[in-house]
Order: sequence, then C-alpha cells, then structure tokens
Amino acid sequence: MTWDDAEYGAGGPGAEATADPGASRLVGAAADGEDAAVEAALRPKDLAEFVGQERVREQLDLVLRAARQRGATADHVLLSGAPGLGKTTLAMIVAAEMGAPIRITSGPAIQHAGDLAAILSSLQEGEVLFLDEIHRMSRPAEEMLYMAMEDFRVDVIVGKGPGATAIPLELPPFTLVGATTRAGLLPPPLRDRFGFTGHMEFYAPQELERVIHRSAGLLDVSIDPAGAAEIAGRSRGTPRIANRLLRRVRDYAQVRADGAVTEELAGRALEVYEVDDRGLDRLDRAVLRALLQLFGGGPVGLSTLAVAVGEERETVEEVAEPFLVREGLLARTPRGRVATPAAWAHLGLTAPQGAAGAGRQATLPDA
Repeated sequence: MTWDDAEYGAGGPGAEATADPGASRLVGAAADGEDAAVEAALRPKDLAEFVGQERVREQLDLVLRAARQRGATADHVLLSGAPGLGKTTLAMIVAAEMGAPIRITSGPAIQHAGDLAAILSSLQEGEVLFLDEIHRMSRPAEEMLYMAMEDFRVDVIVGKGPGATAIPLELPPFTLVGATTRAGLLPPPLRDRFGFTGHMEFYAPQELERVIHRSAGLLDVSIDPAGAAEIAGRSRGTPRIANRLLRRVRDYAQVRADGAVTEELAGRALEVYEVDDRGLDRLDRAVLRALLQLFGGGPVGLSTLAVAVGEERETVEEVAEPFLVREGLLARTPRGRVATPAAWAHLGLTAPQGAAGAGRQATLPDA
C-alpha cells in the first residue's frame, strides 16, 4: 500500500473527516487519534474476516471477483452509513482483494480542482483512491471528478481569462471508493457514476459480540460470552464504539481485577465510565433529564434544551439527538423536541398527567 501522511489529516488513516463536537465521548462514533492507531491493528484484512454487513459483503465480493476474473479494474464503489460502521475498513479490503495499492484522502482536504488533479495524475494503474466524506468536496473538484471517473481523463486549465487553455490529461484506470455519512448531500451526477453502492447498517448485538471476541483475541484480553454480550449491548450498534468500550473495560479489569472480563465486571467498569445498559452516556441522560424534569416532556425548542444542559446547540443536535431518536427516546416535532414514554421509563420517572409523551405513543412528524 502507498500512504501519504499529508493526506490523512490529524486523525491518521481511517479517521473521520467530519469535525465532530462529540469526538471525545466514549460512545461517540467519530475516530480520534487513539482509535485510528488501534483500528489499524484490529482491522480485518479481507472480506472473509469482516464481521457483519452480510448483504454488502456478498454484493461487493461479486463485484471484486468478477473484476479479477476479467483482469479489469473494479468498478467505482460508494459506501454510505454512520461513522464507525466499517467504511474505511471495506475500502482497504477492496484494495487488498484487488492486489492494488491504496491512496487515502478526504473531501474536506480537496478544496480546489488542482488538489484533485495532483492526486489523480499520480495514480498508478489499478490503484484504489479512497475519498472519505466525499460529500464535502468542493464543487470545482467534484466536476473534475465526473470526467475522471467516467473517461479516466481530466482537463488541466493553464493560464487565466481569455488566454486560458485546457490541456487533456489521460489517467490510468483506477477504482474510486467514496465514503459518506450523508448520502443525500451527494449530487445525482456524482452518485450515478458509481458502479456499486452499499449502505452500511447498524450492527445487531450478536454481530457486535463477534466483533468483540475477535478484537479481544487480538488484544490478548480474556473475556467470556456474557462479558462480550454486556459490552455489545451498550455499543450503540457500532463496532468502533464496541472496540473502544472493550479497551476501557480491559483497563478496569487490569487495574481492579484479575484481567478477565465477565458480565459483572463489564457492568461495573462501564458504570465508572457513565455508560448505562442502553448505551446512553452523561450527555444523553442530561438531555433526557432536562426534557423530562424541566420541561415536562416537551415540546421544547432545541436552543432552549441546549441552554438547559449547558451545551452548544450543534452538540445536542448532532451528537446526542441522533441516537436518542433512533432508540425511540426522543422525537422531533414541528413544535419542538418531545420525550416518548420509553424516555420516562428509562430514567425511572413517572410522567405527570397530561405530559407530552405520556400514555400511548403517538406518531409524530419529523421537524
């Protein structure tokens, strides 16, 4: 593989390009520097090792096998889904399965067409270009990418104004693997140029248990099935979070026990780190408590809710809310945020008569 450190950014290979105000959270799905280093050691090297995402794995395996049998470069691949589900890992597996080097960069790093032209012109035949957070690429670079993907050619503009000249530059066949956490922001002309599109789903607890057992073996951590199940149940359906929790439980087991991870020990360790049995952390519970205890379950505006928990509006909206909504604990409505009956039950509170979300849960439209 060929790697250009200048293209990684501060997070290293595999780090999410999107600035995440919750990146330091134990249950945050964005990667930090420590995660990037550990993930490199824990990543599966081929599709057979990759856990979960059965449908995407099967489809991608067919695409890669067919390309190898034809002796051709694989079609361009677009992977979408939440952070931490394995998009970077699959991009590296694409390169490994095709026996090709991989170049890694990100959308935010490509702000000018010249940046993209420099990367494309240095590609070798068959090389895999992994473009993380592809939806954040600048528009001029995006338009250049259309021609590069379809015709393996770019036009380099020399000069300015009326005297500017377009010099065509032929590119060797290559495979672009694009990753995005927000597929809806991709313009149709770009999305249509990918030969294969795979959507990464959140993992079931049983799949996360397999991920944890595999990682525990690589990290030389003794863990029993009940301990793995306890960690998996608090991992929010995300392998990156599961691996992070495993490392923190390992630390607790090493310092305060005999090093073996059991169900009871995992529960005690994650209590120390304020991750409850449903995967909620301090921020998540603070949002729910404010919504329930200060505002009677809502509806309440996002800005008011953010002030009540002492956080920025963006932090509440982008870091806490997605998981709370997915878990059915909070709903976004035209009038504001509303707690559901499950939220009252999770915090062990009784909804007052007439409170929003009390009684039978209604169907609420999205904001």
